Amino acid sequence: MNVRLIKLTKAYEKQLGEMIDEWTLDQALNHTNRSPWAIFKNDYHDFEYYLNHLEMKAPTDGKVPDSVFFLLDEDRNILLGAVNIRHYLNEFLLREGGHIGDGIRPSERRKGYATELIRLALIECKKLGINKVLIICDKSNIGSSKSIIKNGGILENEFMNSDGEIEQRYWINLE
Repeated sequence: MNVRLIKLTKAYEKQLGEMIDEWTLDQALNHTNRSPWAIFKNDYHDFEYYLNHLEMKAPTDGKVPDSVFFLLDEDRNILLGAVNIRHYLNEFLLREGGHIGDGIRPSERRKGYATELIRLALIECKKLGINKVLIICDKSNIGSSKSIIKNGGILENEFMNSDGEIEQRYWINLE
């Protein structure tokens, strides 16, 4: 597994389009979720706008500053997924969002990439001074919960989110 986290640049525009198109089609056909939301909030076809609005630089409208990284398979030169790291928690993120939102494109799931993506994201969290990381996932997403647990996640509780879905809250201590 020759993967690393990258910041998106113009050099990866084609790879981004391929990944987003695959994900969007799968979501339409299979009703899978699109996480992290940050990579879907804008249309990648206007790449400059997409790139300039990918991350929140300052708190705005209840949103906190964040960082977005993409998981690159260096051998195949494809983007496997992405992670959105919120720099701190507001009331909503503490309740429902957590520090990390992550996802792996549909064709690359169940290959261990999510576990590696979280591991690498935790390194970035540590760099940001986040020593206790909250990750929340759907209870029905067994793969996600396994990836969180493999990275040291301890289940705190389960709750019903604002959409009526059961969610699990995991904490990972980085100290």
